[in-house]
Amino acid sequence: MKILVSSCLMGENCKYNGGNNFTGAVAALAKEHEIITVCPEVLGGLSTPRVPAEIGSDGIVYSRDGKNVDAEFRLGAKKALEIAMRERPDLCILKSRSPSCGVHQHYNGTFSGVLTDGPGVTAQLLTEHGFRCIEPEEIEAGVQL
Repeated sequence: MKILVSSCLMGENCKYNGGNNFTGAVAALAKEHEIITVCPEVLGGLSTPRVPAEIGSDGIVYSRDGKNVDAEFRLGAKKALEIAMRERPDLCILKSRSPSCGVHQHYNGTFSGVLTDGPGVTAQLLTEHGFRCIEPEEIEAGVQL
């Protein structure tokens, strides 16, 4: 099986704060499956570290300092989609609650820790193009690959 994975879940220090979101259950999949890593935010030209960003109520991605970073997020999503279209993964495992990669929820744009239902920009684009996207918590809960 070929799996596209958010780079931070594999331990790459590409998270907004310069860290990662290493997830052992996801990394363990590399023993039996081909893993392709992507960080849409870095692909879109954002630096590491960077100011945190959230999707506002208008659907636009803003950084905490008020800068509109939607173009960078959309470019990164497009580049991640291009990789997925080329590699044809059977599954995508994306970082939960991320404005890029969140599959089920993301923060609501108020920078107050409040979640709202709906995908991040990359998860949405991948899903719209027929890719199966799940979050690491689903792997840890034993979801069928």
